Amino acid sequence: MQVAGQACYASRAMRFALPSIAQMALMAAIVTTALYLPAGTILVLLASALFGVSLLGFITFGGFLTPFEGVLAWWAIFFLPALVYAAYAMPWSAPE
Repeated sequence: MQVAGQACYASRAMRFALPSIAQMALMAAIVTTALYLPAGTILVLLASALFGVSLLGFITFGGFLTPFEGVLAWWAIFFLPALVYAAYAMPWSAPE
């Protein structure tokens, strides 16, 4: 049994949620891109100093990936915590 007000509330919630998810993903992508070079540099320097890993070996996961794929994989790895941050920092209240 459907109440008339429920259908309106559900569609209104979906209209609010979908753009919010897109904004959250965009915010995470911006944060990832901004922090990619500095955080990656620190990780490479630490891996090189502590474990003797070369830059190419670090980027390509020991030669498992091509350099281009490695850069994309590292970006995706950095994207996951940025997405969690964006979900936490995103204002989830509906606009009035």
